[in-house]
Amino acid sequence: MICISSIRCGCLSISDLTIKPGLVAITGPNGSGKTTLLEMIAGIQIPIEGSIRINNTEPRKTTVGWVGEFPDLNMTFTRVTDEIASPLRFSFQPCRAIEESVYELARTMGITQLLHRPVRSLSGGEKVLIALASALITKPEVLILDETDSHLDAFTLGTVDIIIRNVGVPHVLFATHRPDRVTSADHVIVIKQGEVLRKGTPDEIHLNSIQGSEHLSLLRTLRDPTLWRAVHASDS
Repeated sequence: MICISSIRCGCLSISDLTIKPGLVAITGPNGSGKTTLLEMIAGIQIPIEGSIRINNTEPRKTTVGWVGEFPDLNMTFTRVTDEIASPLRFSFQPCRAIEESVYELARTMGITQLLHRPVRSLSGGEKVLIALASALITKPEVLILDETDSHLDAFTLGTVDIIIRNVGVPHVLFATHRPDRVTSADHVIVIKQGEVLRKGTPDEIHLNSIQGSEHLSLLRTLRDPTLWRAVHASDS
């Protein structure tokens, strides 16, 4: 469990939030606080007030994998193999064990053909897959994808979804504006103006949003792309 209690940081103010294991979509208008929440869960930011615990442990003492919207901006090495292996090398793992781990993960993800390529030769979607492999190589307890799907084609996005469903990471959290991605999650957290507006399964949020609510303008339906676009085009 990820337990959030009385946190305040930037625009975020969340009194109480429990995130269950599984695939969790975090959505809401631009500037609502999605990235700030994910950065605090990852230990990148520390809340001004309150606490976050991942299975009763502080985020910075938990193994967290992170993939951002533009993952190539954070890539350090010129070869794909070295980029994937970098978290293990920085933790001084034995060379033979690192090689075996990289190959096994690449085989599982179906990207062995990329291992000996230069990073600069990869397409945008391939770079996302390499960043995902680098995030998974340490077998994290939490995997975070911060709007990583924003620039992916349908095929690559489908590949990413298959991978994150099958790698066995207890908590997978992703920020997204895409309705198809939200409805594919196990749980959904909707944020607006720094507060949690709704949480539940996609079906629960869909049902609640069409039964009458003061927030109906934001959550009429998760399954109507036209309304979805209208909602996220404005922060009002």
